[in-house]
Amino acid sequence: MMLRLAAALILFALPVRADVQIQDVTSPGGIHAWLVESHELPFTALEIRFRGGTSLDAEGARGAVNLMTGLLEEGAGALDAQGFARARDGLAASFSFRPSTDAVAVSARFLTENRDEAVDLLRLALVEPRFDADAIDRVRGQVLSGLASDAKDPSHISGQVFDAQAFGDHPYGSDGSGTPESVQGLTREQVVAAHRAALARDRIYVAAAGDIDAESLGLLLDRLLGDLPAQGAPMPPRAEWKLDGGVTVVDFPTPQASVRFGQTGIKRDDPDFFPAYVLNEILGGGRFGSRLMTEVREKRGLTYGIGSYLLPMDHAETMMGAFASSNATVGQAIDLVREEWRRTAAEGVTAEELEATKTYLTGSYPLRFDGNGPIASILVGMQMEGLPIDYPVTRNEKIEAVTLEDVKRVAQGLLKPEALHFVVVGQPEGVASDG
Repeated sequence: MMLRLAAALILFALPVRADVQIQDVTSPGGIHAWLVESHELPFTALEIRFRGGTSLDAEGARGAVNLMTGLLEEGAGALDAQGFARARDGLAASFSFRPSTDAVAVSARFLTENRDEAVDLLRLALVEPRFDADAIDRVRGQVLSGLASDAKDPSHISGQVFDAQAFGDHPYGSDGSGTPESVQGLTREQVVAAHRAALARDRIYVAAAGDIDAESLGLLLDRLLGDLPAQGAPMPPRAEWKLDGGVTVVDFPTPQASVRFGQTGIKRDDPDFFPAYVLNEILGGGRFGSRLMTEVREKRGLTYGIGSYLLPMDHAETMMGAFASSNATVGQAIDLVREEWRRTAAEGVTAEELEATKTYLTGSYPLRFDGNGPIASILVGMQMEGLPIDYPVTRNEKIEAVTLEDVKRVAQGLLKPEALHFVVVGQPEGVASDG
């Protein structure tokens, strides 16, 4: 939904800096949070994450957590969907609820003068959602419409095929939104069960930034979250990687073939994560100047854009990339990606590439802290990744400490050209499935 005027003030709430003063807060009821106080504007951003996300769907109920999350703002307590919307708008508050593979995200923005009322309304959505039949039918229809659109999107198809091949029957191997058949069959009871499974106190991460102090935040959190179930569903097991190197072609009538490629990655808490992070930025960070962008786009014009990224998830780690190219040239582009993977694994990077990348990564990092909303979002992400509270201060030091030898060593161990798999959705010329 569109952010209201109060939320638009986020960008001006704090100066641009990475050395924000973070307070570690524990509520009287034991709920833990991080807080950055800023009383320059009468406005607060609150970010909540429930670990688990769509991976917690029960067997036979794929898409239930996604559908449940879409219903949280469609009526709660004594308020039906329209009544809830009127109450929220009357408070100039903004709420959003977003499911992902490993978390359900809740974002709230509210003015200080309406804080208590906004928190009470948000509590209704989290603790007392109605799940009315008409709301379920309406949101179900929206999900089905999205699935129908995704089925025509080559980029979405390439991602889904890659995940299915890489992770099989694990929740990571299928779309968290479900299938048309599974979504159509979801019952209200399954939605209620998904709510109990996903929104519980044993998996909460919280961050706040803005016009609120530690004591007030602690009381707010107990009132907001204290009545949720103590425990939710158990987390899924580790996802076993099932994909060998090679190419999978999915025939699809489109002039631009969509390609997803990847291999196993690296854990976020691995001691070599920062060298790997710098390595990926040089190889395929998505900026002009990265090796993949230079070779595939700038020198040969085979794509508008190409990039790679590290994706350490809760139950698996991958190194992924994506691009689109015409059916006539996609085979050449795949060969170039493989060659850059091989070259970087064998040779490492240059001193010039390393220094330029360090300058970019350290210089751009403070710009992320450009207001209450981004700050709260960064802080809650840090907690979920297990990062220390002083990470915004020490992060650039870790980047600066990466050496050429570090990058070369990590490149040799991490990059596996023979294990790189490509999923091509289109009608590529001269490219066929080999597995």
